[in-house]
Amino acid sequence: MSLVTYEEVRPWARSIKARVVAREMPPWFIDKKIGVQHFSNDASLTDEEIGTIAAWVDGGALRGDPADMPPPRTFADQGRWDFGSYGEPDLVVNLPKDYMVPASGPDHWPNVLIDPKLTEDRYIAGVQIIPTKGYRAVHHIRTALIAPSDDSAHAGEVDSGPAGVEEMGIFLNEYAIGKGADAFPEGSGRLIKAGTRINVSFHLHPNGQEMPMNIALGLKLHPKGYKPTHAIISAIIDNFDLDIRPHEPNARFDAYHLLTKPTRLLSYQPHMHNRGKAACMEAIHPLANGNSRVEPINCARFTFNWHLNYVYAEDSAPLLPAGTMLHMINWYDNTAANKANPDPDAQLTFGGRTIDEMSGTWLSLYQMTEEEFKKEVEDRRAREHTVGSSK
Repeated sequence: MSLVTYEEVRPWARSIKARVVAREMPPWFIDKKIGVQHFSNDASLTDEEIGTIAAWVDGGALRGDPADMPPPRTFADQGRWDFGSYGEPDLVVNLPKDYMVPASGPDHWPNVLIDPKLTEDRYIAGVQIIPTKGYRAVHHIRTALIAPSDDSAHAGEVDSGPAGVEEMGIFLNEYAIGKGADAFPEGSGRLIKAGTRINVSFHLHPNGQEMPMNIALGLKLHPKGYKPTHAIISAIIDNFDLDIRPHEPNARFDAYHLLTKPTRLLSYQPHMHNRGKAACMEAIHPLANGNSRVEPINCARFTFNWHLNYVYAEDSAPLLPAGTMLHMINWYDNTAANKANPDPDAQLTFGGRTIDEMSGTWLSLYQMTEEEFKKEVEDRRAREHTVGSSK
């Protein structure tokens, strides 16, 4: 529904209060009492803002003086680029032709190769997928870089398997509902070599109407000849051993990832399906005496309608030494109380369909030398000390 004018908003006042007080809207599900709290894309409201909205509704949702009305806001359309200070992408590519999604049938996973026609090696500063057609049928979209030396497939060809061409490539990025751009920090980037093709892997869910599907894939490029200090790594940490029993309200599954080098985490994105309930990430630090120290990094509620990517603010991105074990914990609600659950009688294992389940965590990060890590830690401590002293 539209919420632009007072007349449009007033009938929804009580619902607005309920969703805002429950922190369901605007969508931002990070637990504000655990771990890192500063993100560059934080869309949440402050306690004071929530209190203001609640008090307005409790007071009868009265209309103020029209003379005090600020100018109407203008909103970017759904297909906006989200690269922040980087601005517009330097290169935008589409599928060679629309892919037709049938009106009915099972989930399917077509793969389409596209050629960005790069004639020289470049570094990517950011990447974003925008569905331009057929977005209602999209479960998610993934892209992968196909090396120039790989001649096993050709641009424009469609492979219909859930693995297919994608397995040949190196993961680039992902789109799901609510996901914006992956914009990398200053001094970092991803190499894309001349002649590289990009595989676009769709997970599509027919919804009763035949429709064309296409995308715009935007690449923000560093200047020619520029070589960043740090190479961006996109890590996917999955647990394939799911066994969620019928009517289980709090199934838990864990996954681990060892950091072999000093690492800066850039973003955190849990990935589950309709039974997803909550997720946490913590760092297990080895100690010299053989014990370990557990550092909570983040916890977040999960809802399938919003696949949010939580991007850390520059001065808050976790800095983790070599030897740290990342521990991922995902919880599921397979009961009728979960309104998104299509079948609480089902016993679930890992699967690609929307009605199946997954247990994954998507991370962006970069690795450092020991010297760089020590300097970043020291610089952050100095900044924190300066800020603390000025209060």
